[in-house]
Amino acid sequence: MPVYRKSRPAAYWLLLLGALGGVLGGMAAADPAPAKAVAGVRIALDAKELQWIAEHSPVKVASLDYPRYLFKNEHGQWSGLNRDMLDRISAMTGLRFVHVESFSIEHMLERLERGEADMSTTLAMNDERKVFLDFSHSFGGSGWVFVGRAGAPQVESLQQLAKRVLVLPTRHALEAVIRRDYPAIELRSVKTYAEARALVESGEAHATIDSETGAQLFPSGQLQVGQVVEGQWDPDYLTVRKGQPQLLSILNKALAAFPPAELRALRVKWLTGANPAPNAWQRSAPWIGWGLLVACLFGVLSLLWSRRLAVLVRQREEAEQDLGDQLAFQHALIDAMPDPLFVRDLQGRLILCNKRYEESLSTRFERIKGRQLIELDLLPKETAELLHDEFMAQLGTRKPCFCERQLMFNSGPRAIYQWTVPFYGAGGQLRGLLGGWSDIGRRTGQA
Repeated sequence: MPVYRKSRPAAYWLLLLGALGGVLGGMAAADPAPAKAVAGVRIALDAKELQWIAEHSPVKVASLDYPRYLFKNEHGQWSGLNRDMLDRISAMTGLRFVHVESFSIEHMLERLERGEADMSTTLAMNDERKVFLDFSHSFGGSGWVFVGRAGAPQVESLQQLAKRVLVLPTRHALEAVIRRDYPAIELRSVKTYAEARALVESGEAHATIDSETGAQLFPSGQLQVGQVVEGQWDPDYLTVRKGQPQLLSILNKALAAFPPAELRALRVKWLTGANPAPNAWQRSAPWIGWGLLVACLFGVLSLLWSRRLAVLVRQREEAEQDLGDQLAFQHALIDAMPDPLFVRDLQGRLILCNKRYEESLSTRFERIKGRQLIELDLLPKETAELLHDEFMAQLGTRKPCFCERQLMFNSGPRAIYQWTVPFYGAGGQLRGLLGGWSDIGRRTGQA
């Protein structure tokens, strides 16, 4: 009898959870994942196309990190809408894709021009690119929008930017059109969208232009999204290096055979985060589930009460493990970067650096942690004092800095591309500087 009384709460718990699982299982069965609809579909290809696939596997995809469309997840694997599209095209055609990482629009275009990649998934069409690239059928798109500084008058047209600075990534899809049709605009080129947004935030540029989807992905109290650029549209294409008509034909056949409902579901999944409209069963099932959940709670209260402390201990251990994994991943990511990188606090003391920083200055982090440049002999005294003063001045202005310069190191003068940006805590407070540099001579030699 005592054994029965002790096990009765657990029996109630299992019974009610089983009923709840049946309801949720019914919901899942009523709305199967749309991705499975394409998994078994194979499209008809001619002999030349099949031969091309056999002789050109894998297909190299020049890939640039562009959240939701294509990006690396926490495991370092490519993910996003375009990755799902390529996976489904692979299942339909037998093509196998590998990603070749690029770090800017210019870098991606150079890879395609040099034949280091066969195609891309995130390039817009313009006259310059049509010289050496072919474009597939469009499978969606969004408008181009202006991004300006918060608090300033909203940017509504290109005419409004006359005699003002517009900053764009080098070889942006709209760059040639703007230079030709709006010569009064002072156009400034940078490497990436991140640098462009930083210049707008600092007030060094009046605006930048991003796709409507991309602009909404980077909310900031310092920026605001303006109007759509009139007469300009940014369709989604698969872009192929010229001289590969079979690859273009295969991709177009796959896109033509792609079920519209499947494509719509993928875009909803990645670009809006919304779900398709629920049917009658889906609308009523949550109420049933909540009712069962409430009943389940009454059945397990006695069991949960006795195990409360054990659960809290386990949750804390799991949280500590997750935090440790995140820190390990962050350290591994920073150390994997090919250029020196450092983080300094509000007094210019070193908080963090990567292995490349240690190698460049012939030191160890343990020896320089918590110390200012002027307290060490890592650089000539004049250079250390110059950089320390610049860091402290930048913390006062809170403006990012991207520049090419020549500095004297212990090993002699070096031409570098230096960048430093302020970083902030979760509450918006200034916490210090993040920075690094690239050896321009080494970079040019590799190119």
